[in-house]
Amino acid sequence: MRLTSAIFVICSALAPTWADAEDMTASVSVLPGWRTPHGTYMTGLQISLPEGWKTYWRAPGDAGIPPIFSWAGSENIASAAIQWPRPDVFDSGGLQTLGYHDGVVLPIELSWSEDGPIRLAGSVEMGICKEICVPVMVDFDAVLTDGGPNPAIAAALMDRPTPAIKAGVGPVTCSATPVDKGLEVRATIPLADTGAPEIVVFEPGSPGIWVSTSTSERQGDLLIASAIMIPMPGQPLTLDRSALRLTVLGTHQAIDILGCVAGG
Repeated sequence: MRLTSAIFVICSALAPTWADAEDMTASVSVLPGWRTPHGTYMTGLQISLPEGWKTYWRAPGDAGIPPIFSWAGSENIASAAIQWPRPDVFDSGGLQTLGYHDGVVLPIELSWSEDGPIRLAGSVEMGICKEICVPVMVDFDAVLTDGGPNPAIAAALMDRPTPAIKAGVGPVTCSATPVDKGLEVRATIPLADTGAPEIVVFEPGSPGIWVSTSTSERQGDLLIASAIMIPMPGQPLTLDRSALRLTVLGTHQAIDILGCVAGG
């Protein structure tokens, strides 16, 4: 594999807020990967930050900035699916945020559009934080060849939340109650204890919807969680239960749940 760039971004406009130039730097590189048994290609983006800095998960929480990826410049790629490792939970001045300390490897499963080499090129817009948070944009560009399994990518794949079916999660039910400007969504999850505290992250599956930090309680083998969802001003809000994604972050285990049925 040939890496054509490892890009460093310096936010010069915000220079007075840092002690030195090193603290203003984030880098992204494309890791060598391999062909999977499914006929896809597994690669990864390694996001590196200075010590003590953090960046955010796909659902960043109360005060984070979700990363936005562009694949502009890529060649021979039909699709790209990011495989998110389990995030850490941070308390930021009383606000709950979700993300990664000092960097992260994000596995990406690619499919070909035709025979031939793959070029993975584009950019990621992300927030990075220490005492303050700033947005940065970082470019990446690499031509991919089959280098065999990569330990860093494999470790990140192992760190993903366990799919619900593998974790033995029973049918999840969801109810929606109108509240001021939105809905309160309540999920009842048949799931053995994953280790307190158990945090449930609600993702509505539609853009433009604000979601509150959830509350949760355990009743035996049931985990019951609720969150408020409010759409952008002037936009309607309906709950698509099939698209609702719940991530349970317990001390001992993390679970990924897609979809629920009416009830609860």
